[in-house]
Amino acid sequence: MEDLERGWMTTLRIDVIGGGSIGLLYAARLAISGASVTVWTRTHEQSDIINREGIRFMKDNGSAEEVIAVSSEWLTSERISSLQQLSSNWIILAVKQTDITEQLLQLIHMMSFRLEEGSAIVCLQNGIGHIEKLTTLDLKIPVYAAVTTEGAKREDKRTVRHTGIGQVWISEEAENDRNREQIDVISQKMFIDYLKKAGFDVFLSNEINKRVFQKLLINAVINPLTSIFDSTNGELPKHIKRLDIMKALFDETVIVLQATGMDVPEDSWERLLDVCQKTSSNISSMLGDVRAGRHTEIDAINGAIVRLAEQHQLKAPMNESVIAMIKSYKLDHNNKE
Repeated sequence: MEDLERGWMTTLRIDVIGGGSIGLLYAARLAISGASVTVWTRTHEQSDIINREGIRFMKDNGSAEEVIAVSSEWLTSERISSLQQLSSNWIILAVKQTDITEQLLQLIHMMSFRLEEGSAIVCLQNGIGHIEKLTTLDLKIPVYAAVTTEGAKREDKRTVRHTGIGQVWISEEAENDRNREQIDVISQKMFIDYLKKAGFDVFLSNEINKRVFQKLLINAVINPLTSIFDSTNGELPKHIKRLDIMKALFDETVIVLQATGMDVPEDSWERLLDVCQKTSSNISSMLGDVRAGRHTEIDAINGAIVRLAEQHQLKAPMNESVIAMIKSYKLDHNNKE
């Protein structure tokens, strides 16, 4: 047992799938903490830039800026096939639910066969549906769900700004019913220790679905409405009419989530307003996508609320309306092109 622990205590090796804001944030801070980090990116251009120049990590107040050296790989089947074994102990999946395509799932499946014994995947969720997609793969390694309230903004292909301090919750048990061998417990403890060393406020949770739904509730209000009104998080509740719309969308979403069995804390509305205040200068990831004409996570966030409502014979007209409005922005952008 002691030999095993000493083996893990050398350097934790982490692969981050996704070169977006959260992927770069976790990669940079874990590398600072001493982990050996590789970022797998969607484009060859981004991986080349990160390999040449590192990740540029900035704090929101501009008080600090660091360039972090990490390795990067272009995520392709050809590159994975060329590797007999991946050296990582943990894989962090840090992509939007809408980016978990059949192609990406097959690449993750290929990677799983090249991982060392005791390795695991942790999936950072923004909406819902990430884990459900992963469990279709019948992976032989544990898959853990995670929720983070950290704020980050990717400013270019290698630069990430840390825009809000939050927390990280990781499921205590694997989501795909894999047995927790002793080595998995050691691996999990090492991973959490590195996250803490990196400055993350991290917790194990045996109620991860509750955490997922709590974040879903916040995102279902802030993300679409900041996108519709083209506002920062902090500006959103400052106008009385917008605040009324926020509250109506919040109340409808609470009714749906309560129908699923979620125990919604009494101060959830105050928590939502607190998130707006603490991340006042942030623009939501959905607003960033709308401005850039990219696909948004509206189907994984408000779309999930509508689907849950249908399952419980409820209506969710506010959620349906914001979905239609966000999708109309995408159509407008395509027409302009």
